Amino acid sequence: MHMSFTADEIAFREEVRSFLAASLPEHIREGARNTPSVFVEPDIGDEWQRILHEKGWLAYHWPKEAGGTGWDPVQRYIFEKECALADAPALSVLGLKLVAPVIYTFGTDEQKARFLPRILDGSEKWCQGYSEPGAGSDLASLKTRAALQGDGRTYRINGSKIWTTHAHYADWMFCLVRTNPDVKAQEGITFLLVPMHQKGITIRPIITLAGDHEVNQLFLDDAETTAEYRIGEEGQGWSIAKFLLENERGGSCAAPRLIADIDRLRRAAGNQPSGTNGAYGHLPSVEARLVALELEAQALEITELRILAELKAGRRPGPQTSLVKLVASSLRQKIDEMAVDIFGPYGLQLPPERPLYGNSAPEPVGSREAQLAMPTYLNSRAWTIFGGTNEVQKTIIAKTVLGL
Repeated sequence: MHMSFTADEIAFREEVRSFLAASLPEHIREGARNTPSVFVEPDIGDEWQRILHEKGWLAYHWPKEAGGTGWDPVQRYIFEKECALADAPALSVLGLKLVAPVIYTFGTDEQKARFLPRILDGSEKWCQGYSEPGAGSDLASLKTRAALQGDGRTYRINGSKIWTTHAHYADWMFCLVRTNPDVKAQEGITFLLVPMHQKGITIRPIITLAGDHEVNQLFLDDAETTAEYRIGEEGQGWSIAKFLLENERGGSCAAPRLIADIDRLRRAAGNQPSGTNGAYGHLPSVEARLVALELEAQALEITELRILAELKAGRRPGPQTSLVKLVASSLRQKIDEMAVDIFGPYGLQLPPERPLYGNSAPEPVGSREAQLAMPTYLNSRAWTIFGGTNEVQKTIIAKTVLGL
């Protein structure tokens, strides 16, 4: 496999670097560095989205005909890597990378015209209604019901969704519902787009161990949407959901941001006193852990580049996305665990305030990096759960790759 960039790809990388140097404000970089969650606060996330939209680089995963850049997988990888190295905030995946590909792949022309421009300009935000109490990783057992009313147009929805990220900011939810309880579980599921601002939806915040308000529980009591906001036909929701999960589990390049975080960790270790005549990073045991993390991240990056080569050749990623999700999630947690170890007692502080940047941020004990260690560690416990648990990913790999 040829792993070198072409001259055009190198020129594109330089263009991205120049744009980031000129257009990514320092306050956004500082906010991204000091965000313990995978989801950034709307103030910096929305501003960065507007900057990229004005440049025409926001929808870099979308095809040109849908309003995207039309970049190939290698260009997308270069862009994501340079953004990670420049401390750009991660964009919210819910609209841009999850529901938008569903809409431009399976939606009608009217649905594309209604929703895609508003996802791009940020005027409408999205949340995902998949998991339920008792139906998390096993989505086929979901119980939220949607019944088409006598007018043949209105769906009435009853049930509950949980771990619904940023539902408190969302205008719309893409939702899996059961429309036929009398067929095989997977065959009775439908994919609906549901307006959030209605009396039939109640949002209850869930505050995580890290002190973040990212997720929520939703209660749907005769909530409504219409048949014009159904994607595909009734009973097609399971197939659409699998398509979406491929994007959630493998639609981005995880290794570049992990490598950037390991580099920050190495610098922090080099500045943190160990109490034994030198910096923490000079201890052989610490160096060994850092090298092990770097090697694992580099191996992941090679795997992602191999997947990019498959995508560029026109082949779908398939079960390899589960492999990337499994390795990236475990590595994320190892990095954040080591950060707590490096900062020692200073890494145990857990401020309840958010955000941890800007003029209203609480004063850290020691350094800001030390203050972030524990919130980030606790937040990243969810990495091996969201988007499909590690156990689910191992099962997929066992069945589809190993044939077990």
